[in-house]
Amino acid sequence: MAEAALAPDTARGAAPHRVQPLARRRYALEIRQHMAWRWQALILAAALAAGFAISAAILVAAGVPADELANEFVTQTFLDGQNFRAVLFQAAPMILVGLAGSLAFRARFWNLGLEGQMIWGAIGATAVSIWQLGPEPLRLPLMFAAAIGCGLLWVLGPAWLKLRLGVNEIISTLMLNYMAANFLLHLVYGAWKDPKDSFPYSPQFRAFERLPELGAGIGSAILLAGIVALLAWWLVGVSRAGLYLRFVDANPRVAHANGVPVRRTIYGAVLLSGAMAGLAGFAVAAGQEGRLTQAFYQGYGFSGILIAFLARNNPLAATVVALLVAALFVTGRSLQVFYQVPFSMVQLIQAIIVVCVASSDFFIRHRLRRVGTEAAP
Repeated sequence: MAEAALAPDTARGAAPHRVQPLARRRYALEIRQHMAWRWQALILAAALAAGFAISAAILVAAGVPADELANEFVTQTFLDGQNFRAVLFQAAPMILVGLAGSLAFRARFWNLGLEGQMIWGAIGATAVSIWQLGPEPLRLPLMFAAAIGCGLLWVLGPAWLKLRLGVNEIISTLMLNYMAANFLLHLVYGAWKDPKDSFPYSPQFRAFERLPELGAGIGSAILLAGIVALLAWWLVGVSRAGLYLRFVDANPRVAHANGVPVRRTIYGAVLLSGAMAGLAGFAVAAGQEGRLTQAFYQGYGFSGILIAFLARNNPLAATVVALLVAALFVTGRSLQVFYQVPFSMVQLIQAIIVVCVASSDFFIRHRLRRVGTEAAP
């Protein structure tokens, strides 16, 4: 009687419930139709936390005391006035190059030639200075315009090859980086070498050819980057061109079938991307270096791709991410000085964060669904 009470289903002839072994369970990988933004934010935050945890473990293994990590990355970087000015100084070109990457990626054009467009932007600005084009009050605006024009023209070729001949833009933009870099070396080791000390850089810009300071040691390049970010946000989020970009990003063929000018939209986004990258070169040359140097562009291309990827091609998010990446660079230099951590470690941290965020994108776009069971023996 007690046994019947304990197992009524068995007494009535029902099969006992058995937990299926994990190895026998079957799942299907499906593409999610939609995920709420709060869950996306939670998954992304978890991925970033995992990336920071791995990075912290690597830094501790490299000799940085664990109790000093928060002090170095937060207190000394954002709460110290001098270091925060250095972050803003470093962030200006990163914001511009991040926006350049975001705009091109929205049009499904994988612009990996950001460094080449930066180089040509700086070359165009330097040419105005060396050849003394225009009166002195207009010299800086002319350098600004030349940087935009040169960056735009350098990406025009890959855009035309992509849309007219179907040439992969990843290959063409990457190859043009090498061409631009070698032409830069030709200039700074040749005709544009500074005659005063014969070092491989151009003559120094005059005072009226430099971006002025806003005050308290903050350069106007960060203000320029902020204005461009707001304009990019308006273009993407408010204007009709931004609506077209969203259609093109979702499905170019469907967009074309619905009357969206796909080619014109892609051309416009890609040319604006090149213009912003050229403007980043101008910000470095006229705002940081004060002249054209042989290696000013190195690292900005990868950083721009990283910023665009982490920001999911959102202009305002790209601005915030660029500030954080700039803070990482500033902190990395501090770690070099005080803990002899190589700067390649900072680049490794960037790569770890990219991998973690890429992994989070898989969980946002896909899900596992249990599709069936097998009878247990």
